Amino acid sequence: MAKSKKSAHRSTLNAPYNAASSAYTAKRNQGTDGGRKSTGTASGANLIAPNTSIGQHFLKNPAVVNSIVMKAAIHPTDVVLEIGPGTGNMTIPLLEKSKSVIAIEYDSRMVREVLKRVEGTPMERKLQVIQGDAIKTSWPFFDVMVANVPYQISSGLVFKLLSHRPLFRCAVMMFQEEFALRLTAKPGEALYCRLSVNVQLLAKVDQLLKVGKNNFRPPPKVESRVVRIEPRNPPPPVNFVEWDGMVRLLFNRKNKTLRSVLLTKPTIKMLEENRRTHLSLAREENKGNNKQGVAMDDDEEVSDKSI
Repeated sequence: MAKSKKSAHRSTLNAPYNAASSAYTAKRNQGTDGGRKSTGTASGANLIAPNTSIGQHFLKNPAVVNSIVMKAAIHPTDVVLEIGPGTGNMTIPLLEKSKSVIAIEYDSRMVREVLKRVEGTPMERKLQVIQGDAIKTSWPFFDVMVANVPYQISSGLVFKLLSHRPLFRCAVMMFQEEFALRLTAKPGEALYCRLSVNVQLLAKVDQLLKVGKNNFRPPPKVESRVVRIEPRNPPPPVNFVEWDGMVRLLFNRKNKTLRSVLLTKPTIKMLEENRRTHLSLAREENKGNNKQGVAMDDDEEVSDKSI
């Protein structure tokens, strides 16, 4: 009896998260336990526990998964980048639709699970899994991104996405509802913020569908939304660092007029320093141009004398 319990425990740790393996493990446990029926608790032990400290909430509703994949409009020639594949519930339909899938996963347990899902199948050669932090990891070329984003990295991930080159076709991403609504908020709305301005400058964003808390395991505390992000091509001719600095300044103090924000002493000091820096750089540039002009005149004079 002790031996059967040990083997059952080992199978629980190694079993991939899918219905077939759960049914197989339950049947095997039933045989080793002398014909006794397995309980719901025993079969539920096969499900890998999400690590909620890093924002893991597994999307368990196949209808929502299929809807997200459909709205990504993946072509058979597309390379798909998936952020946070988890146990692979969305990875499999992505592999069926695309040329290949590159998945970035932080949790080593999930890396093993998603690889198990395709082991020994024709889809195995189409999947590449990179273990690492999606913010810090260098992204390869891709046509479409699909992501169930851990909520605490949403902002960083969006700005990394919009700065990625070469340009991708679109990204279909799931965010916390309030964050998703900020992406499409308009001036005058309560959720309109620096994020709204910057994202709408660089991309077109559409709200696709709302996803309730009960579609996840475990259920998060908030509702979720799926959005489509399409980068503007060509990108706007704006120095984004300077633009974002201005937008950050303007949204730094809520419920204040632009006049009151721009006339604070720290802001006036900063603007004056920036003006001096700009004038200094302009003078250096003019000096360089003048020296180049003199050199060109000398060359022309020598050329005339030789003639």
